[in-house]
Amino acid sequence: MAEQDYEIVSVAPTEAPDYLEGTGWHCYVIGQGTNTICGYRQGNLTSVTRAVKEIVLRLNERRFGNRGRVHLDMSTRGKPAKKK
Repeated sequence: MAEQDYEIVSVAPTEAPDYLEGTGWHCYVIGQGTNTICGYRQGNLTSVTRAVKEIVLRLNERRFGNRGRVHLDMSTRGKPAKKK
């Protein structure tokens, strides 16, 4: 497992990718050591940066498992309640 967290390398305005249309496109790069993730997102710089920060947050959470999820103990499932 890589020791470094994911982080935003860059978010920059760009033309629409060949397979998409419209204006207001940004290219983003997320890095983790020598690993990079490149993507495109449409919107203004602020909204795109906010969305990429959310992606980075989720990627870093996934590195350490599913934090914040409740662990259900199903060991008593289907068993009758104990009588007093």
